[in-house]
Amino acid sequence: MLTVSRLLLVPFFLLALFAEDGTDPLWRLVAWFVFAVASVTDHIDGRLARKHGLITDFGKIVDPIADKALTGSALVGLSVLDMLPWWITTVIAVREVGVTLLRFWVIRHGVIPASRGGKAKTLAQVLAIGLFVLPLPGVLMPAAWVVMVVALVLTVVTGVDYVVRAVRLRARGRRALAP
Repeated sequence: MLTVSRLLLVPFFLLALFAEDGTDPLWRLVAWFVFAVASVTDHIDGRLARKHGLITDFGKIVDPIADKALTGSALVGLSVLDMLPWWITTVIAVREVGVTLLRFWVIRHGVIPASRGGKAKTLAQVLAIGLFVLPLPGVLMPAAWVVMVVALVLTVVTGVDYVVRAVRLRARGRRALAP
């Protein structure tokens, strides 16, 4: 239910973000609040699923979709509103799509669990996006940029790490299947 609620919050987040052309501070606070609630539900959802053994096939498929829908729509929305350069949105989107494709590429051979770096990447992305959504005064925008740079570095580094782990897993799996 939390995963589905996160998906359902995405349109409300976008409506609030684009209200008044993204310039009204109150609507930006509403957008930030919806984004924050959706992000927290992801954390709670994961903890509850692991704690109570409620990891389901539905959750394995829909949870990453909900995550990508939330962060992807936020990044695209911020870029459409000229609050974030498109190249940043593109780098993050390419990494996320690439990792998803890699998961399908190695699925026969096993699953690559989320690393600490991947979890740090997600946290940094959520914090950076949240800071860009907030109607921060100009003097605080450098802090938002610092967090975004950290998120970008973690995005690229963990993407490369995922490629290395996927290639190794697939090679091990192919050797195990070889006669």
